[in-house]
Amino acid sequence: MARVIKKPITLPKGTEIKLGDEAISVKGPKGTLSTRSLPGVQVAVDNDVANVSLAESGEDKFGGTLRALLANMVRGVSDGYERKLELVGVGYRASMSGKTLQLNLGFSHPVQFEAPEGISLETPSPTEVLVKGADKQGVGQVAAKIRSLRPPEPYKGKGVRYAGERISLKEAKKA
Repeated sequence: MARVIKKPITLPKGTEIKLGDEAISVKGPKGTLSTRSLPGVQVAVDNDVANVSLAESGEDKFGGTLRALLANMVRGVSDGYERKLELVGVGYRASMSGKTLQLNLGFSHPVQFEAPEGISLETPSPTEVLVKGADKQGVGQVAAKIRSLRPPEPYKGKGVRYAGERISLKEAKKA
């Protein structure tokens, strides 16, 4: 059996796991998330600790996966996830208009980005965008979509990048 599956998941205060026949849902202060039950894997909740184990006939395929998904969901509904994006370039700006993110990325028109359900967008400064939500995969997907609107180019490094991302710049052509 893999080592990941043996590690228990501690549930913070106000977080509860509901086990169904086909789905497992986690409810907390930041929302509710659910995932499908995987075959051959059992989940047991005692007091404030959830344990994932393999069924008698279960293979070792899905145990670690389900345990990681549950741990991510528990952290998401209790603390939440956030991803920070930086806009690098002259005139590159971001602002919020209701729930719509308006981005000036050097195109002839401003780009409008609508936040999906369960994800919130913030602009603490004109060159920063914060993507927040309870779903780790959803936050990462939205951040990747915003970054894909103008990915960093390799010569000057202008574009939308993740906070702390290093862009290796290429040398310009020599005449």
